[in-house]
Amino acid sequence: MGVRGGRDAARPTLSGVNSPEDLALYTELTEAVGALPAGQQPEWPDPAAVHDAVAQLRAMPPLVFAGECDVLRERLAAVSRGEAFVLQGGDCAETFAGVSADNVRNKLKTLLQMAVVLTYAASVPVVKIARLAGQYAKPRSKSTETRDGVTLPAFRGDIVNDFEFTPGARVPDPHRMVRAYHASSATLNLTRAFVGGGFADLHQVHAWNTDFVRTSPAGQRYERLARRLDQALKFMRAIEIDTDQLRTVELYSSHEALLLDYELALTRVDSRTGAPYDVSGHYVWIGERTRQLDGAHLEFAARIRNPIGVKVGPTTTPDQLLALAEKLDPQREPGRLTFVTRMGAGKIREALPALVQKAAADGLVASWICDPMHGNTYEAASGHKTRRFDDVVDEVRGFFEVHRALGTHPGGIHVELTGDDVTECVGGGDPIAEDGLGSRYETVCDPRLNRTQSLELAFLVAELLESSN
Repeated sequence: MGVRGGRDAARPTLSGVNSPEDLALYTELTEAVGALPAGQQPEWPDPAAVHDAVAQLRAMPPLVFAGECDVLRERLAAVSRGEAFVLQGGDCAETFAGVSADNVRNKLKTLLQMAVVLTYAASVPVVKIARLAGQYAKPRSKSTETRDGVTLPAFRGDIVNDFEFTPGARVPDPHRMVRAYHASSATLNLTRAFVGGGFADLHQVHAWNTDFVRTSPAGQRYERLARRLDQALKFMRAIEIDTDQLRTVELYSSHEALLLDYELALTRVDSRTGAPYDVSGHYVWIGERTRQLDGAHLEFAARIRNPIGVKVGPTTTPDQLLALAEKLDPQREPGRLTFVTRMGAGKIREALPALVQKAAADGLVASWICDPMHGNTYEAASGHKTRRFDDVVDEVRGFFEVHRALGTHPGGIHVELTGDDVTECVGGGDPIAEDGLGSRYETVCDPRLNRTQSLELAFLVAELLESSN
């Protein structure tokens, strides 16, 4: 995970865990971050339990390594120069029950298929970032949820409480943070095993196109591309060109840095450089609900060396954008900052140009990624939260149109997806109707694209990239 299982990255020793340097950093961070308002945090009922859980987390080894984060920053610097494209995707909200070999494998299949389509069809390097091994906390529009006259605390992700709608299940439990750490560790171990054990080998492109996907229109189109790629690989072998780069991939983990108790406990001093890194994931982002300039989340992100993303919506002003950049990337370091736009299909063409123009005029080196999911959510007549695939596609088209008109680089897409045959988003080439949403609606939070819809989106993006180039 991260640079072919991390073999190429410099790894700090674990002697820094609970070291004086880590203690000093934790004290400094908790004082600075704790002095500021922090939204979307649970109301823990037992301070002593929080202290115990945090102490356990602070004694745990890193989930990722600082050297891997640095390599990802180099890859994102290439994106900011227009030399690469980001594919970021995964679950809306990971669950403890979802930590299994099948689930991890299916997510990897989806990302690998999408990456092959983008790389081969558009001839562009793809930086692969998974919403994986840490996406356990979710922001909510309301702190409580009411059903049939009963009001309980809102579900804030498995890292905080349980999805089951009972008083006991909804009580925030800080020891779930420790469980989230172990679930993330298991997910990363599985992912590294798959990536390093031959599953990501490009010679396996046909094997990724299995089960329900193969017979879909997008799956059939993928099979034709896979045959062409197979022919290219055979040609390379015939002229004795073979490389390990064909047998593994760089894949990085990411999640929203939402639950500050968890993120602070997993921030450590890198033994190589003495710099602080959040070792809960390679790349973390700050959501639109928590990106206040005087807030705790932005203060935390400004103090760590990981690559950082920040969500920006249709109400973001150009001046706010520059203020975010000044806070998170005052040195204008390539690869440090990514703006993740989540505008909605009906607003992106109007809202995005002013932001991109202001960034270009100010000389920002940030990357731009399109999140076409969060601005396009609505409630179907059945009561299911859903998204229209056509709206997702239209927002991506609008994102590319804006960048093409301004001569800037559309740097990537950020998608909520799954490797399973779910029925959560309406439409697609193998269409799902609103009245069919209930047949396999499995998400605990927001609706995700299934694998055929994800693959169809990848072909569209490849076409847009090809025309842009």
